[in-house]
Amino acid sequence: MSFVRSSKYRHVFGTASKNTYNGIKVTRSSAESTFCAVNPKFVAIVVQGAGGGPFLVLPLDKTGRIPTDQPFVNGHTQQVIELAWSPFNDNLLASTSEDGTILVWEIPDEGVKQTLTDPWQKLGGADGHHKRVSLIQWHPVADHILASGGYDNRVLVWNVLTAEVVFEVTYGDIPTCMAWNFNGSLLATTCKDKALRIHDVRADTLKAEKKMLFSGAKAAKCTFVKGDKLFCVGFGRMSKRMYALYDLNNLDQPLVEEEVDQASGTVYPYYDQDTGVVFTVGKGDSQIRYYEIDDAEPYVHFLSSYGSSNSQRGFGYMPKRGLEFKCCEIARFYKLTEDKCEPVAMTVPRKSELFQPDIYPPCLSDEPALTAEEWIAGKNANPNTVDARLLFDQQKGSAPAKKAVKSVAKALPTKKSSATGGASAALSLPAVTVGVDLDELCDDVKKLKATVRKLNRRVLTLEKQLGDVVAVDMNDEEE
Repeated sequence: MSFVRSSKYRHVFGTASKNTYNGIKVTRSSAESTFCAVNPKFVAIVVQGAGGGPFLVLPLDKTGRIPTDQPFVNGHTQQVIELAWSPFNDNLLASTSEDGTILVWEIPDEGVKQTLTDPWQKLGGADGHHKRVSLIQWHPVADHILASGGYDNRVLVWNVLTAEVVFEVTYGDIPTCMAWNFNGSLLATTCKDKALRIHDVRADTLKAEKKMLFSGAKAAKCTFVKGDKLFCVGFGRMSKRMYALYDLNNLDQPLVEEEVDQASGTVYPYYDQDTGVVFTVGKGDSQIRYYEIDDAEPYVHFLSSYGSSNSQRGFGYMPKRGLEFKCCEIARFYKLTEDKCEPVAMTVPRKSELFQPDIYPPCLSDEPALTAEEWIAGKNANPNTVDARLLFDQQKGSAPAKKAVKSVAKALPTKKSSATGGASAALSLPAVTVGVDLDELCDDVKKLKATVRKLNRRVLTLEKQLGDVVAVDMNDEEE
């Protein structure tokens, strides 16, 4: 007798939105990149253009045909390769380029109203990359920490506030993927030499190495998953696409290794720490497959796949806090074709419009758990999380706005003047009234946030009690 494995996410299905971004001349670059990045405010897309490396930044609600005179962000001297939004500030965007630099942009809340050419911060110089920069990854826990990988066979870890390289790893070949673990204490990389390596960059230590991850010649990708495991995708000897799951404590043999198909496009894995679901997106094809990973054999369970008639030139992955909780959405991709960007929602079918706690455990918040200085000094911490029910209530309009008490804590350093001597010069903080202690002010803000959370929980409890009382009264009247 055969049994079907039970899972809350077995029937997740993908739906393409009708609200698309049209008339976009998506880049024709052949670089190994997704060319798109999204967050709860904006979608950024690398586009064709002369005179440097332009890309679009659009507010999420600005769908439809994009005007021909839409302003760009254009500060690189050559083609842009990769984009990445800060996980802790929805207005900070990093871009990499063939010119060997990394630029960090401050995007206004209302979007880009005129072409931006002057970045908020520039990461480069003598200590920076000497060839094109193809990889970029913000730290998941510490604010203003950024890792980059380039064709000079180096991975650099930057303190964005000071524009300084704080850690460096050198390889014998070009890095093709980078991934931080859950608390940002380890960094996994794959290279064109087909090796997988796990680093503690702060201790300058190679923790583990797998010299032949996949036998195929094309680029392999990886992502950390729960239980000290690593999910990897790549190509076998016969050019078949494969995935493998490894235990970090023993990289000699994979826990699972399976062939998927014979398509030629590079696969990118996106792991949802909250649900244990990993999505694999193939570049150049039209498939998004998803698997659930647990701690018992066979470890990796295929759930389903989403396909369409148009192949994807690139894609962006929305952070969990930007999803539509009221629609039971557990993931959303922004799929790039030749001339448009199409959101694809992954939802769990539920008839009820109430909050679904079984599919929404606490998710990652936009509050960093560490400062850059704390992480550089060796401190570790798990990421901060937020109750998904509060996000659901905000979308329903029954909870106070989350950003109401974050203006001080999220303030950016002001733009440096041209007289400061370049990107490595110290950045000034926003003007503060004389006599105010910033640390004390931040403590007061944190206390206020805690009070707001307590009041939210109290309101929810009282609403439930009120509902119970009303139900009892109605039953008494019927009797």
